[in-house]
Amino acid sequence: MRRRLLSFVAVALPLVAVLAEAGSYLPPRFTDPERVPKLRRAFPEIDRIFREFADRAHVPGIAYGILIDGDLVHTGAAGTRDVALATAAPVGVDTVFRIASMTKSFTALSILKLRDEGKLSLDDPAERYVPELAGLVYPTADSPRITVRHLLSHAEGFPEDNPWGDRQLAATDEQMTEMLRRGIPFSNPPGLAYEYSNYGFAILGRIVSRVSGVRYRDYVTVNILKPLGLSATTLDPGAVPPARIAYGYRWEDGTWKKEPSLPDGAFGAMGGMLTSIRDLGRYVAFLMSAWPPRDDADAGPVRRASLREMQQVWRPAPASVTRNPSTSAIQLTTGGYAFGLRVSQTCAFRHVVAHSGGLPGFGSQMRWLPEHGVGIIALGNLTYTSWNAAIDAAVDALANTGGLQPRVAQPSPALSDARDAVSRLIAGWDDRLADTIAADNFFLDQSKDRRRRELEELRGRVGLCRPDGAFDVENALRGQWTMSCERGTLRVAITLAPTMPPRVQFMGVRQIASPAERVASGACVQ
Repeated sequence: MRRRLLSFVAVALPLVAVLAEAGSYLPPRFTDPERVPKLRRAFPEIDRIFREFADRAHVPGIAYGILIDGDLVHTGAAGTRDVALATAAPVGVDTVFRIASMTKSFTALSILKLRDEGKLSLDDPAERYVPELAGLVYPTADSPRITVRHLLSHAEGFPEDNPWGDRQLAATDEQMTEMLRRGIPFSNPPGLAYEYSNYGFAILGRIVSRVSGVRYRDYVTVNILKPLGLSATTLDPGAVPPARIAYGYRWEDGTWKKEPSLPDGAFGAMGGMLTSIRDLGRYVAFLMSAWPPRDDADAGPVRRASLREMQQVWRPAPASVTRNPSTSAIQLTTGGYAFGLRVSQTCAFRHVVAHSGGLPGFGSQMRWLPEHGVGIIALGNLTYTSWNAAIDAAVDALANTGGLQPRVAQPSPALSDARDAVSRLIAGWDDRLADTIAADNFFLDQSKDRRRRELEELRGRVGLCRPDGAFDVENALRGQWTMSCERGTLRVAITLAPTMPPRVQFMGVRQIASPAERVASGACVQ
């Protein structure tokens, strides 16, 4: 054993030449070859969860789907799209439901596409495109003018308006213009706080029209829906074949009562879209395709980088603490609003993207885990169908299979080479090797003599060491690993510097109780 350990120390590599390749970025990847079969085992349980939810909540009809790696791999449907026809009008994957506020992501995509084409800036004042806003009376003398970015992230300072906004879909352009001219009250100065505003997204729809020169409905159809092949998705309820449309209901006095159909109007950009599970699966797969960043061809219709931009928090919202009804565990959720989407982080998942939609007669939700490549979508034709608990339970079912694991970050060639070099340095100090790997701060932060002495003292306690086990990579330029020694185990962590080639700017070495000991890697520790 001693000869093998010493030979590890003696290996010499042209480290500087190898580190010159340091700019390489390798996308994170899934490492479990059984991941998808494991996840599929949850589908029967998910079917049960959604069907029991529909019965319990008195939802006339539901449709739902599971996405894995860009494919709609499982769908389900139950109930009726038309209570009057009952079993003669079953819900299917091509039944078309209103998706209400999930429309906001289509509006955000349209704005970002126009931005990418150089036709507007997110930091432009909104009044540049909607002159009626120039007459707004701001709440304070130092209030900033409302920008496109404020509108996209619900930070324009308008009051939350869900009950009111839901009833504005039929408003004409002329009626909206008159509303704008009368002014809008502020609940906060712009840019100060998150407050959900349907009105703000209706204004974004007008910006799309003014910048593009066509109606919002036509812009979205030509630039988003058709390129993605969303043939069942529309802002026009009258365009849906009667045999495919789901009618909306509310449950009242022990019976279903039909809600009046809401037409598309000037507020359609905030909640007028209709779609099917098949189309919604294709749409969510497109949004999920932004992850991970990579070198593949970027087919559009909106750049992958812009899709990632719209899936990051731009306006924080208050954190919440809830109790998981299945496990009784306390759950902390934090996050905020992105661009037309909600983003959150929990103790279980670092990055959750979602949006729900609710109108008289309908409730829907789309939710996905970018790092895990998994999404869930659901549609219902009951007023404000609340899918949260059912989708939480479906995520738990997927997690219980053991297949709901995130992609694993991959080390850059520079990080892998630095790991090997640092392991050799720990096994036996060499001044030349130390000089080769050190960033310019390394021996200023702690002298070479002190670093050498500390490693020699540590090696005196634990004996000869060699690296073993997994390389726990946080990102392309930072990672940790263990070294098994004759009388113990070491945990080593390094971070490379922002130089070319990247050299070691930080190195931490400590003795641990066992190889199983790890630095907490979850989003939070319970």
